[in-house]
Amino acid sequence: MLNLKTLLTMAVAATTLSIAAPALAEDVKLGILADLTGPIESLAPPIVAGAQLAWDEVNAQGGILGGGKIVPVVGDSACDATAASAAADKLVNTDQVTGIMGAFCTGATIGGANSAAIPGGVVMISPAASAPALTTLADNDLVYRTTPADSLQGVKMADLLLARGVKDVAVTYVNNDYGKGLADVFAATFTAGGGTIAANIAHEDGKADYRAELGNLVGSQNLVILAYASGSGATLLRQAVESGNFTTYVGGDGMVGDDLLTGIDAAAVEGLTATRAGAYAGDSATIYAKLATDAGQDPTATYAPQAYDAAFLLALAVEKNGSAKREGLSAALRDVASAPGEKILPGEWTKAVELIKAGTDIDYEGAGGPLDFDAAGDVPGTIVYLEVEGGKFVEKGAIE
Repeated sequence: MLNLKTLLTMAVAATTLSIAAPALAEDVKLGILADLTGPIESLAPPIVAGAQLAWDEVNAQGGILGGGKIVPVVGDSACDATAASAAADKLVNTDQVTGIMGAFCTGATIGGANSAAIPGGVVMISPAASAPALTTLADNDLVYRTTPADSLQGVKMADLLLARGVKDVAVTYVNNDYGKGLADVFAATFTAGGGTIAANIAHEDGKADYRAELGNLVGSQNLVILAYASGSGATLLRQAVESGNFTTYVGGDGMVGDDLLTGIDAAAVEGLTATRAGAYAGDSATIYAKLATDAGQDPTATYAPQAYDAAFLLALAVEKNGSAKREGLSAALRDVASAPGEKILPGEWTKAVELIKAGTDIDYEGAGGPLDFDAAGDVPGTIVYLEVEGGKFVEKGAIE
């Protein structure tokens, strides 16, 4: 039988060991709710790669929460609210992720948020969901985005056309939150500036024939298509070219993809203009561009910089929160994303961790620019325009 002296000796030894032993590193599961299939599937791979680049850097620079690794878990939201609901449910309730980067389409983001993320208390940061509907979502401060809302893109698109002397347009938009939200803002701004909307018609995605819709759009030779490059956008553009009824083509960010120009005579769409969120012109953008290039990625890929920012912010928020728990992550996210604080640029994970451990406030400035979230989780941003030259999209600059 152990006597009292022996028990006391063992207790002291155990206490000493517990003080000396370092805490076990904690791995963190983070979800990627990605529209890998569906109408923007051609845009999805570089967006996913942008997020993965951020987490690869975290893991390479000592890891998270004392040396743990970020473990990504991917779900396919298919740019569809129903598919996103199922994928988000798996991420939240089966995979038990701490936070989610995604989704990319607004409908998928709202679907995943309402069905799983909000009830589960899980923070979501979308790099690409741009419809105004996300601003008014009752989300318990859990849903954010790192791209500007279409309330800005629609205004800038209209401003660009008016500045070019375009007086009338016909508009067709995919019948969802993204298409309608962007079309409404564009039409209001364009008409307020003196332009005329000859037709403004919704269409359903996934059809093989849009000739009937195009027949109702011939009131103007200037056609605005607000749809997806891998979906109705490509079909509409191809059939519009075949009709010969239009001379000028304009699209939103969903149209910027290689699939859009497949099977179309490049000369017929030379000069096609599209708008999208642009890269920030600052040190953070330059640093990200080098990181992406060194990793074999295209730093100008649509929404790849915003995906990098969303993923890096999630990691910073987890580190700030001090655990892989979901509780408190939203407040931590706002802390690391906004002033005041010492600036953290893309790739500066080690520096960020040291500052957080020292109790110093940090302020992440991302590849897409400052990320000071407003009350709705929205950020300011820059809208750029691209033109098709020689069968490829070429970025031309910011829309002032």
